[in-house]
Amino acid sequence: MSYTLTAVSAALPVAAGWSLHSLRLRRRVEAARRDPLTGLVTRDAFTERAARVLGKGQSAVYLIDLDRFKQINDTHGHAAGDAVLRATAKRLTHWVPTNDGIVARFGGDEFAAVTRVRSRTELISQADDLARALRAPVSFEGRQFVVGASVGAVPCDSNGPDLSALLRRADEAMYAAKQSGGGRFLADGPTPVHRTVNGRRAGRRGTAGGSGVAA
Repeated sequence: MSYTLTAVSAALPVAAGWSLHSLRLRRRVEAARRDPLTGLVTRDAFTERAARVLGKGQSAVYLIDLDRFKQINDTHGHAAGDAVLRATAKRLTHWVPTNDGIVARFGGDEFAAVTRVRSRTELISQADDLARALRAPVSFEGRQFVVGASVGAVPCDSNGPDLSALLRRADEAMYAAKQSGGGRFLADGPTPVHRTVNGRRAGRRGTAGGSGVAA
């Protein structure tokens, strides 16, 4: 009996140490899947979680690109640009839970989201709420920056294209919004309509020979 109690007592610190190690490891993995500036998930984590939202049924995929971020970053410095990105992330974080979704920062001033949506009327309301929230001024060191965003949204259901194709279609809608001076643009279907280069819309920033649109 005393031998058993001794063995159990000796094992307890080992078990506790392993549990603590596992907890720390999980936290490190989670931290690696989040953008350190904004706290939003990165593309890999977004892809996994977005697939679960899309699998529930009628949904919407969004791509968001800030309109005057480059000018603010170039004129007022990276600290001002970082403040804009953090403010944008905070607004997205407040917006997305009410729409049963997930939001991510893809890099630079580009963000993506997937939400549940049950009708085109609801999608219009969601997109309008988002565009309105992102138009609000950002305060930084006594200045007010009006940034705004171009928001592309595409409705879909669980039988539609995969997430990669839906993001390309949302990117096309975002580009249409950008060409119209910002705000939101709703795609009229989930299937991409423009040619791609290396999986990205032809002419988009980051494609060969494409200068893309002004940020």
